[in-house]
Amino acid sequence: MTTIVREIREQFNPAKPSQCIGQVELLTIDETKDVIVAAQEAFEGWKNTSSVARGEILRVTADLLEKNMDKVAEIASSEMGKTKNEMLGEVKRGASILRYFAQEGMRATGEVLPSANEAKLLYTMRVPLGVVAAITPWNFPVAIPLWKIAPALVYGNTVVWKPSIESALTGKIIGELFQQAGLPKNVLNVVQGRGSKVGQVLLEAPEVKAITFTGSNNVGQSILDTAGSTNKKIQLELGGKNAAIILADANINQAAKLTIEGAMKQTGQRCTATSRVYIEEAVYEKVLEQLIEEAQKIEVGVTMGPVSSKGQYDSILSAIEKAKVEGAELVFGGGPSKGMLEGYYIDPTIFTNVTHEMSIAHEEIFGPVLAVIKVKDYEEAIRLSNDSNFGLSASIYTNNIPKAFDFINRSEVGLVQVNDETGGAEPQAPFGGMKNSSTGAREQGQAAKEFFTTFKTITIGTKSE
Repeated sequence: MTTIVREIREQFNPAKPSQCIGQVELLTIDETKDVIVAAQEAFEGWKNTSSVARGEILRVTADLLEKNMDKVAEIASSEMGKTKNEMLGEVKRGASILRYFAQEGMRATGEVLPSANEAKLLYTMRVPLGVVAAITPWNFPVAIPLWKIAPALVYGNTVVWKPSIESALTGKIIGELFQQAGLPKNVLNVVQGRGSKVGQVLLEAPEVKAITFTGSNNVGQSILDTAGSTNKKIQLELGGKNAAIILADANINQAAKLTIEGAMKQTGQRCTATSRVYIEEAVYEKVLEQLIEEAQKIEVGVTMGPVSSKGQYDSILSAIEKAKVEGAELVFGGGPSKGMLEGYYIDPTIFTNVTHEMSIAHEEIFGPVLAVIKVKDYEEAIRLSNDSNFGLSASIYTNNIPKAFDFINRSEVGLVQVNDETGGAEPQAPFGGMKNSSTGAREQGQAAKEFFTTFKTITIGTKSE
């Protein structure tokens, strides 16, 4: 008899790093391979299940998620640092995602096409791919997994899901809710482990037909290097360095408030967070004053939580110090929160006198740090906002309709916001970026079926000789 020795990982609360909030067993490489095979074996039965029935399971899961909202939010908040209120909002969003894709089970999966031959019936149908590997990050431990898992399942795929090791307990409870909703065995499989081991197995396994990943650009590139030549379908949602533009004709109070919200919500740990703001010189001083005033309203430890881990904490503080060395002027925050006795808390941070030669202008920090840049006019603002290797999200604050539409047309991003912050996405709308921010088909909305299904074209002769 072979004894399997699993690594046990303890999860700690970033608000109280000495507090262990639970343990999780990490799968071995061989166990992960067995899970993938089981998912492949479950695929035949699942793909032949009525799409209406598949959608109904998602609907029941949404009900269970709402019923357990407080429990899920508490676990996730304690595990990755987002405030309880922010996590409650994310859990509600997760339920909305499930309900949206539940309805996909009742929508058309193909179309009848005219044939040049009157004796033939020509039509298409969308069919599932097979086993899909979903690799998800810690920063949205409920919403991001669900906007991958829900469409994958409703379109008939089976899923092997590797949540971030930093949010393993949240992943465990989400998997249990699907089971309680009646999802057949091995249709959704939660594999806990390190990316270097478990993740690598998912990339290399021949049974895996598609990989959907959200995370860093470095890991995304390694996925392309490993799986890009295997004929797997690949979807990557990566980093962002999102810009906001505030013009002189904008509602200054609203623009400043939303810019700070965009930069500091979820402690800046969002790929869509506002990282740079370009302010027209005519209103620069007034807007800067308002930005600082809005930042002062943030209560660290109450309305803004800690960053997720010691690694994130050290990385963000290092980026702040680098900005100082390179010549940016610190005008607010800029270090560990002095009022907190423990925890990975960093004050909301604002820099001015930032140039595009500085790292803070082009490197993703993934923390509560905002670079403020004065510009002469709209043309300089849009030129600089597009001066980035990333292209996820951007916003403009203006009451000038022609400039708003010009920005919509010329901004080199996948998500454009007018008079709103750079973050935010709804389940029915495609989500994704340009440049180095995304690879492959968009997520969410009707665009999701482009990744999780493929077309089958059918011709039937309707007349016999």
